[in-house]
Amino acid sequence: MSTPTARRIIDWFKANARPLPWREPGTTPWAILLSEVMSQQTPVARVEPIWRQWMDRWPTPADLAAAPTADVLRAWSTLGYPRRALRLQECARRIVEVHGGKVPDTVPELLALPGIGDYTARAVACFAFGHNVPVVDINVRRVIARAHDGHYLTPPASKKELAHAAALLPDDEGPTYSAGIMELGALICTARVAYCERCPIEDLCTWVALGQPSPTEEELAKAKGRVQKFAGTDRQVRGKIMALLRSAEEPVSEEQIFAVWPDGAQVSRCLHSLLDDGLADHNAAGFSLP
Repeated sequence: MSTPTARRIIDWFKANARPLPWREPGTTPWAILLSEVMSQQTPVARVEPIWRQWMDRWPTPADLAAAPTADVLRAWSTLGYPRRALRLQECARRIVEVHGGKVPDTVPELLALPGIGDYTARAVACFAFGHNVPVVDINVRRVIARAHDGHYLTPPASKKELAHAAALLPDDEGPTYSAGIMELGALICTARVAYCERCPIEDLCTWVALGQPSPTEEELAKAKGRVQKFAGTDRQVRGKIMALLRSAEEPVSEEQIFAVWPDGAQVSRCLHSLLDDGLADHNAAGFSLP
C-alpha cells in the first residue's frame, strides 16, 4: 500500500480502535501473548472475559507454569481447541526455564516456544515490543487482497503474502499500522460484507476502482471448500466430552462419556484422541482432566 493509504489506516485506527483490555498502556508482553493465543479462531467477545480471569489468576508465566493442569483446562472454558491451553502452559514453563520468566522479544526466540507459530510470534514482537515486523492474519490478508490486488475473496495463505505485507509496512508507526489494518479487516472490510462507505481508504482501493467485481463461481467454490464445518465433527464431540470433564468434581464413568453423543464409535475415537493428546486421564476411578 502507498504511504497515504498507511497514513489513513493509522489515523482511522487511532480514532476507532476497540477498547480491548490488552491494548491498554502498560499491558505486559505475557498478557499480549495470552490474548493472541486465545484469539486464534475464537471471537474477541468470548476471549475478553476469559482473558481477564486468566490474568487475575496467572498474571505471569511463572504463575501459569506452576498451576495444576486440570485447573488450566477448566479455566480455558469454552474457547475451543483446548490443546492451546496445554501448549500455553508448556510455553510458560519454557519461558521460566529458558528466559528467566520474561517473554522474549525476537521472532526467532518466540518461534522456539511451544505452541507459538509464525503469526503469534510476529504479533507479540510487534504489539508487545514495538518491533516493525509484518503481522498477517486473515483480516490483514483480506484487506490487502481487496485494496491492493482487487480481489474480493482472500486467496489461500502463502509465503508471498508475508513478503507483500512487509513491503507495505510504513517506516514509522509500523505497529499502529499493523493493528489498524487488522482492525479494518475485522470491523469494516469483513468477510461477509465490505462496508466501503465507512472505509478510510475507499477511494484508494483497487477493488472499488474496478467496480467492486463479484467473485467468479470458481473462486466461490474454492472459498467454500476452505470453510470448516463444525456440526457432527469429531471436534464437536471432543468438545462435549471436555465440557463433561470440566464440570465434574469426581472422575466420570465410561457410561457417562458415551451418553454425550449418539454415535458410540465416534465417541470412542474422540475419547482416545483426548487421552493421546494429554487432555484427559483414565484410571480405575474413571475419566478426568489430567
